[in-house]
Amino acid sequence: MGLLTNRVKRSEIKPGDHIYTYRAVFAYSHHGIFVGGSKVVHFTRLETKTSSSSNNEADCLTEECPKYPDCGFRQPNSGVVLSCLDCFLKNGALYSFEYNVTPSLFLAKVRGGTCTTAASDPPETVIHRAMHLFQNGFGNYDVFQNNCEDFALYCKTGLLTVDRLGVGRSGQASSVIGAPLAALLSSPLKLLMPSPVGLATVTAGMYCVSRYATDIGVRSDVIKVAVEDLAVNLGWGNNEAENVSTNRQPGDLISLD
Repeated sequence: MGLLTNRVKRSEIKPGDHIYTYRAVFAYSHHGIFVGGSKVVHFTRLETKTSSSSNNEADCLTEECPKYPDCGFRQPNSGVVLSCLDCFLKNGALYSFEYNVTPSLFLAKVRGGTCTTAASDPPETVIHRAMHLFQNGFGNYDVFQNNCEDFALYCKTGLLTVDRLGVGRSGQASSVIGAPLAALLSSPLKLLMPSPVGLATVTAGMYCVSRYATDIGVRSDVIKVAVEDLAVNLGWGNNEAENVSTNRQPGDLISLD
């Protein structure tokens, strides 16, 4: 268990694990759920004519896999993909996302998108969610509100954010927003703290606190949503999503019968 990441061997992962790998020389990470049989269910941006070839996960799915004929399969107009582990990693290293970590360990992690204080549900529940979303989709990809890490976090916890205008559950997105925010908030302290080391310490502290405040394990704007009701709650199906109360307590299970 490292302070930056949690690199693991292939023999160490189990069905239901949340795994990730880095892309573009550690610029960002791509997340998915290992479902066993060397297969990973993950969420990608749909390939479009305007998609950038440098960071579009759909690019690797157009290539035929030499091992598995069904690798890269997805339902029409869905970003949820079933890939083999090799194609998911794309020659990158394998990392395991950590759950139920202590607040001190979470704050010690230098980089977001590697762990959460939230507890994971049982592996069979995680796999059920992943396969259900593979058949039914996970909505539209959004780098800040609905990305691959958000998908994996939901599969593992069943937690969904109520505030659709804020940042999603992704630790990567929180880090991208938290770093500039910490620098901005600490800027006035330059007048009171001439030491560069002291200012850097305060900025780093604000960055860590901002990441912690947006972690799904401590946020108050998250609710537990059954995967069968997810389309309604995200507004994919009809206007019933407007009937979901935002006054529910974290951990409540929503059922729209």
